[in-house]
Amino acid sequence: MAVKLPLSTAAAASLCFMIAAPALADETGLAAIHTMRREGAQLCFLDHFHYGSSGGQASERAAKAVAIRSWSGFVDLEYGSDWARYARAHSKSLKCEKSTSGWGCFVEARPCR
Repeated sequence: MAVKLPLSTAAAASLCFMIAAPALADETGLAAIHTMRREGAQLCFLDHFHYGSSGGQASERAAKAVAIRSWSGFVDLEYGSDWARYARAHSKSLKCEKSTSGWGCFVEARPCR
């Protein structure tokens, strides 16, 4: 005959977390759908680019920062923070221009980790 022992709230929460937590907190698992290759010490998407943009910024520097954050935020959402570091990305392109509403930039790059 089995005896049921009550779980404390903390123990129950810990058990739920261990069951539900992903193996790698910084990976969403979606990166595996893309072809990858080693480039130096990094693993990069072979031919899959991500994009970011900005507009209406007071300076070119601010527009670049916002566009890069846009790129990083979307990559983080899709693949996790390991892939979202723009400094590690390859095949980068960053183009900016000034309009009547301010500076805007467009960035594209292949994510790497």
